[in-house]
Amino acid sequence: MKIAIIGATGYGGAELVRILRQHPRVSIHSVHASSLHGEPLSGSFPHMQTIVDDKLQPVDVEKMAQEIELVFMATPSGVAMKLAPQFIAQGVKVIDLSGDYRITNQDVFEKWYGMNSADKELLQSAVYGLTEWIDEDISETKLISNPGCYPTSVLLGLAPLIKNHLIDEKTIIIDAKTGVSGAGKGLSAATHFAETNDNFKIYKVNQHQHTPEIEQMLHRWNNQVGAVTFTTHLAPMTRGIMATMYATVKEETTTKELLDVFKDSYKDNYFVRIRQEGEFPSTKEVYGSNFCDISLAYDERTNRVTVVSVIDNLVKGASGQAVQNMNKLLGIDEKTGIDFMPIFP
Repeated sequence: MKIAIIGATGYGGAELVRILRQHPRVSIHSVHASSLHGEPLSGSFPHMQTIVDDKLQPVDVEKMAQEIELVFMATPSGVAMKLAPQFIAQGVKVIDLSGDYRITNQDVFEKWYGMNSADKELLQSAVYGLTEWIDEDISETKLISNPGCYPTSVLLGLAPLIKNHLIDEKTIIIDAKTGVSGAGKGLSAATHFAETNDNFKIYKVNQHQHTPEIEQMLHRWNNQVGAVTFTTHLAPMTRGIMATMYATVKEETTTKELLDVFKDSYKDNYFVRIRQEGEFPSTKEVYGSNFCDISLAYDERTNRVTVVSVIDNLVKGASGQAVQNMNKLLGIDEKTGIDFMPIFP
């Protein structure tokens, strides 16, 4: 299967190149960016020299549609909503890594993203690609909307509790931290070395655009879920997300009982690993991999549960999950091309 990558000069695009270059069922036909046309991709990423010879090309939908079957869009918000309809009209399937097709309510999207929403018909037909919880057959799907990095870690950590109605839906608090690569490759004062090194800071308090995405999926699973408290922090590390979730449990329980629920929920999901009681994951333990590691603890004093979920924001939180979704779309083993161990230390 011939594929193309749009946005190849970003961190997510570079991860797609790294992963798909070794995928046994696809070949990278072309890589694209908004500029630097004709320049080698290694000009943006010197570590690819002698490994990737592809030159960056402009986006020509009609020409590309004659040569590829699927396109990955690792682009800023606002780009996919313009290009995706054109590719789909030409018979090319789209996996979008941006936020353009994640929020089904157009008014909600426009409020949180500050731009016009995508076409309503295509928005409603897009499959939200939280791979472990895609229940329907997606073999004929034309558009997959890849989840955000924060929502991936949060939703995987909350799904068993929400779907089994184990927690008070009004008490959910999410405290999440990310590495600097989550902000993308663009330069800003917020991600400047002197600002982030040896520092830890909160940002977008009550304003993070991933909030409605999390609420939308939680509500889809359990219509008693309303607004959640979602707070984000920037940690002085390159990769990784740790999401710590708190909620009041409806009935007294034990850590073991709750862990058994999680183990049963993910018993058929290779990429979600549930830790043993008393063992909690760190971001280094999933670095460079498509794994999501989860653990939890129940506090009988407060009748609250604490869930810890960690992922690599560029892999399971972006490109790795996009490839996992492609594998599901193709009807092949979800592990194909992404079954690699974390990089440690």
